Order: sequence, then C-alpha cells, then structure tokens
Amino acid sequence: MDEADSPPYGPAAAPADGPSLEQLGSVFYVREVRTDDERLLYYGESLVSRRSLLEEVWPSFRQAGYDVRLARTNDGLDVLVAEPLSVGLEGVPWKNLLLFVATVTSTLFVGAYAWYYIPVSQIQENPLVALEAWPFTAAVLGVLCAHELGHYVMGRYHGVDVSLPYLIPFIFPFGTMGAIIRMRGQMPDRKALFDIGVAGPLGGLAATVLVTAIGLSLDPITIPERVFVGSTEVIQFNNPLLLDLIATFLGQPSDYSYPQTVNPVIIGGWVGMFFTVLNLLPVGQLDGGHMVRAMLGRRQETVATLVPLGLFGLAGYLYYVRDLGLQESVGLWAFWGLFSLFIAINGPAHPIDESGIGWKRQLVGVFTFALGLLCFMLVPIQLMSA
Repeated sequence: MDEADSPPYGPAAAPADGPSLEQLGSVFYVREVRTDDERLLYYGESLVSRRSLLEEVWPSFRQAGYDVRLARTNDGLDVLVAEPLSVGLEGVPWKNLLLFVATVTSTLFVGAYAWYYIPVSQIQENPLVALEAWPFTAAVLGVLCAHELGHYVMGRYHGVDVSLPYLIPFIFPFGTMGAIIRMRGQMPDRKALFDIGVAGPLGGLAATVLVTAIGLSLDPITIPERVFVGSTEVIQFNNPLLLDLIATFLGQPSDYSYPQTVNPVIIGGWVGMFFTVLNLLPVGQLDGGHMVRAMLGRRQETVATLVPLGLFGLAGYLYYVRDLGLQESVGLWAFWGLFSLFIAINGPAHPIDESGIGWKRQLVGVFTFALGLLCFMLVPIQLMSA
C-alpha cells in the first residue's frame, strides 16, 4: 500500500505525544517523522517481519493514544501510520439516524400490510394506519439493535473504533435486511476479537427470548378471508426449536389453525433467531468467524473453507432429496453458500496479539454456538397448500 513519496531524510525526532525513537529502535529504524493533520508518519525500515513489527510497536502507540498500521512508499520505504484513537461520537451521526428512520418506516408499512393484513388501499388513503404495526416494528428492530449494540458496547470497552449500528431498510417479508456496524483500526488481541464477536449474538438472543415470550402471551391475529381468495399456496415460516421450547415453558401455543395466526410480535423473535444462525456461520467477518478465529487462531481458515460446501450440500439435499423448490429455502442456502464463499476468500480479522483467550471464553463460545443450533431450521421458509 503506497502512503506517500519518500521524504528527504534528515535527523529523526519523535513528536512529543508519540512513541519515542528508543521504543521503536529494536524493530524499526526511523529515518524521519512527519505530522499530517492529526496523524503521525514514521518513515524508515522494518528490522523484522511486517507481522512482528505491528505486534511489537502496537503497545507503544496504543499507550500514546494512537492506532497504528504499516504502509509503504512508492520506492519501498516502510511507514508506520499512527492515527488518534476515537474516544466517542464526533458530531451527530446523521447517516445512522436517517437509516434508522427509513427502517422504522419500512418495517411499519411492511408490518401493516404483510403481518396485520391492512389493505394497501387503506394505507394509501391514510398512511398513519401503518402505526398499528408498531409492536412488530419494535420487536424486529429491538432484537436487531440489541445485537449490534452488543458489538458496539464491547468494542468501546476494548478501545476499538466501532460505529453505531447502520439499520438497512428493505421490503418484504420483514421491512429490513438487518443491521451492521463498522470496525475501524487494528484489533488488539484475540480476547477483544472474541468479546466483540460474541457480544452481538448473546445480546440479540437475550432480546429475542424476551420478545418471543411477550409475543406468545399476546392474542393471535385473525387472517381476513380476502387473503386466500384465488390463492392455493401460502408461505409458512417454520419454528426453530428455541421458539417451541419457550412456548412450552410458558404453556402457550406457537401455532394456530386457520383463520388465526401468531401475533406479529413473535415474528420479531423469529427474525432474531434466524439472523443469529446466519451471523454465527464460522466464516470471514461474520460473528461466528470472529469467534472461531479467536478460539482456534489461524486454524479458523480451515473451518471457513468447509462452510460454503456445507451450505451448498444443504441446498442440494433439500432440492434433490426433499424435492423442495428454490423459493422453499433451497435458494436461501444456495445464496448463503455463495456469500460465505466470497467472505471466506476475503479472510477473517487478524488481531495484533495472537495469545489464547483462556478456557472461560472457550466455554462461552461453545455455549453460544449451542444456542445458535437451537435457532437453526433446515427449512426456514416453505410453501404450503392453503
């Protein structure tokens, strides 16, 4: 990566707020130090491998309040690029707020039409009737935000520069494609990588269990007759084992006979469980990829190569053995097979410190993946005769 043209060499002197030259001298020969706005640029030559260099100099820069990465000039000179660590939000996060408002709007309208069965004509005449779907919106966005805020809080705890969640508005069936956060800068160590990765699924599942329990206690919805006029098939969202276990524990039904169906709040729990399964796939930059990278080290890449094969195999089984169509989860698993292949090629996160995470975190990881298995559905979506 090219950072700049080589500077004219002169006597090197470290800035007052940066690491001293003596702290770097054993692994990096400094020719010149420059400032670029708030960045510090240490030009010189690495005396060790690039990987070892970052591992050695990172604590010194971190102590001085900087994140550091290694770049290279056009003529091959090494550059340690130090940028101030972010300590919080800078200004109003307008993009996050706008996406939040857009996603609230999309989930309200999708919820009103698809889950509360309010006719489109009625919504067009008075868009405010979509507010009747607020419990659905609160349930779906509650589990998604709890998941991403888990990452955010743990990232800040470990001093990693992470953004607030970006919610993604969409159309059917849920009005959203989920949420993401951005992680910038270097990952300090495998413990931080694990904690940030596992905090999302655990936070999201806690909210999911709460939302599911609330939804099970609410009255079912009656499906209007007009929904089935001229239709011979309906889309069925099958229950994960965790949902049925919660229903059994509370003594509440998780399915109803026509013309009744579950309260839409339960769909928020379903979304939380389904997204947990996808996020826990142990590949690339997904939560499962972060966790396994922290738990197994570089052996995670071996595990990641098996994920696309497993998903393609799952799609093939449903298509050739179960005789299901593309819209009956075959296409879903095939798409995620392609997606996991892509992110596996891009690779996982690489922490600076490769020290192990300890047996306690290993147990938490195993427990979290076990919870993920309770959320797994071989056929999440299926076409059924009306």
